This record gives sequence, C-alpha cells and structure tokens, in this order.
Amino acid sequence: MKQILLFGAGKSATSLIEYFLVNAVAENWHLTVVDASMDLVKEKTGNSTHGTAMAFDINDDVKRKEMIGNADIVISLMPPFLHILIAKDCLSAGKNLLTASYVDEQIKELKAEIDQAGLLFLCEMGLDPGIDHMSAKKLIDDIQSDGGKITSFFSHCGGLVAPESDDNPWHYKISWNPRNVVMAGKAGAIFKQEGEIKEMEYEDLFLDKRYVSIPGAEPLCWYPNRDSLSYIPTYGLEETATFIRTTLRHPDFIYGWKNVIDLKLTTEEKMYHTDGKSLMQFFKEHMELNGFSEWLQQKLHDQFDSTKSLLSELVNLVKLEEEAAKKGIDPVEEFMMVDDKGDLQNIDIDHLKISAAATLADRMHDANLTLKQLFYLGLDDEQTLIDKGHCSAADVLQFSLEKKL
Repeated sequence: MKQILLFGAGKSATSLIEYFLVNAVAENWHLTVVDASMDLVKEKTGNSTHGTAMAFDINDDVKRKEMIGNADIVISLMPPFLHILIAKDCLSAGKNLLTASYVDEQIKELKAEIDQAGLLFLCEMGLDPGIDHMSAKKLIDDIQSDGGKITSFFSHCGGLVAPESDDNPWHYKISWNPRNVVMAGKAGAIFKQEGEIKEMEYEDLFLDKRYVSIPGAEPLCWYPNRDSLSYIPTYGLEETATFIRTTLRHPDFIYGWKNVIDLKLTTEEKMYHTDGKSLMQFFKEHMELNGFSEWLQQKLHDQFDSTKSLLSELVNLVKLEEEAAKKGIDPVEEFMMVDDKGDLQNIDIDHLKISAAATLADRMHDANLTLKQLFYLGLDDEQTLIDKGHCSAADVLQFSLEKKL
C-alpha cells in the first residue's frame, strides 16, 4: 500500500484530501494528513479508514523527519516559507515532493542535490501556478507546430465563484489561504507589453477594470501577476511582444479592492487593540483615523459628477439626431476622431451611444456598490467580536473576510 503524506489541511487541501480518500481503495493508497490543528484535520478526513489525522508543530524536526521517512510520497500545502523544511527532509530521506507553490530561491538552491539524488520535486502544481502552465504550453506547442507565430500572450486564471453560490456584493468566496487574499498584489507587478518592460505599483493594480470576454459567461476583469517575466524563457516566448500572466476577478471585486487599498485596510502596522471590540467599532476607529467621511464624499462626488457629464452629453447627442430628423437631414452614421495614440478612427454613432450608456450604467452601479461592499465586510456589524489582541488593519480585514466570505 502506498503511503501518501500531506502537510497542511487548510482550504487549498480540501478537494485533494477528498480525492485521495475517494480513490484510496481502487489505487491502494493510505493518506496521512498533518496540520497544527487536529480538529481541522479530522474535519477533512472524517471517519475514513483510509486516512490518518495527525497534529504537531511543523518545526518539530524529529517528528517531521520520522513522518517523511515512512512515506512513499510527500505533498506540502503549507505556507510557502515552510516548504524548505519539508524539502530538505525529503532530500535527506530520498522522497519525492509535490507542492502547489512557486519555486522560491531556497528550493532553487537545492536543484543540484535533487538532480544528483534522482528525485522529483514538482512545484507549481496547483491551479495558478500549475494548470495554467500546462494548458498554456499545450496551446503554444499546437500553434508553433502548425507554423504559427505568437506575438501576444495573456494567461488569465482565477478561482471564481460558481453562479449558484454567487450571493455577495464582492462576487468572491475564500477558497485558499485568507492571508494571501489580503496580501495579493502587494509586491506590484512586472510584465512585457508591446515590446516594453512595464512595472505597476500595488495602488495601480486595481485602478482600472481590464475586461476579458469569457464564452458563455459574463465578462470578467484581470490584474497582472507579480512576475510575468521569469516565465518568458520557460514558455519559449522570448520574441513575443506582449507577455502577461494575470489573475481573474469579477469587475465588482476589482472596484471594491481598490477602495480597500485607498482606505488603508491592507496596512500591516499593528495599531489596534481588538479584544472585546466588534467589527463596527474597529471600522469606526480605522475610518476616523483615515478620513473616511472625506474619502466617501469625494468618491461619490467624482462618480456622480462624471455620470452627470456623461448623461448630459448622451442626451445632447440624441437631441441633435432628433432635430436633424425634423429638418429632413439624413442622420450622421459615422464620424472621424483622433484616438489616444493620435490615430484617426472611424466612429459609429450607434456604437458610441451604446458604449456611453454602458459606461453610465457602470458608474451608477459602482456608486451604489461602494457602501454595500463595506457594509458586507462589517461596517455596521455590532455582533461579531474580533478578539485577536494587538492587530493591524490587514489582520482585521483577514478576520472579516474569513467570517463574511
């Protein structure tokens, strides 16, 4: 019987544990799951006779090495900075290792020893990174085998909410480490676009809604991943002018997370005492410190001002068409204008009206969404106590996301 050892029983491990236990009899597997929380492991393994629940501190060298020594294969779904402990033990014990995380510098430094030992350390085997790599490489190979040339490459990937479970104004559910959700994008992004290396700061990642069409679904939005450049040689696309790996989110999430950043809710400085304090009390304290009233007033003013201006222009365009029709003048169907790049473009009047109406509706939607999303996170929640001691705003945001999403 093959002994599978899995470190980590968090949200990312749920489906994997279920898969192993369901297929254990047919494949002659036995799964051992290790986590710091016995309750969490038992919740995931249930009463299955094909799974063993164990709990100990991953920093316990003796116990960790003993477990790895008895396994046929090891999987780590621990936080990335802990992979190196498990990797070194696997190397010493001659065990193959799988992880879902990016290959960091510490793991890279072991490459020569791993190769010499004839072991397989297979990292980036999750959704992103993982499935996105494999599906992208297949497309690239198919195109190139047919003699095609790739001039632009976008890889869009994200864990999205099933339509039947999409029941909150963020259109998001926590399916992985909540801390990673809070910290996502903090390092900014670097990518290649139209032959130039572009860098983007954290504050700008969520500034715009960059739409992508999904067949059979509503459009989604993307923001660039931390480092696209390191994958260019891996994919063999050095000559490609644009290379961007991205994360997909609902447009409302992109809009809302920009507000979260502006309100400094991802700040990591520990400055709040949360014992006995409700979410509403925290938000009141934090918002007062960060000028929430002024921010909200300016936010709504800008949105309504631009909406009013756009609506006025749309009404004027319709009136001009009506006046022309009364005078028997044929309506103008197209006109030419200079775009942002200085090029002349033919503009279809009907398309312009539809586009303006869609933009108007989007801005009105966003204005309504601003407070709705914040209230959902607990802006008016007097009942939920934080009780996490000395915290940063990011700590409390993580707590709120875990409770609400």
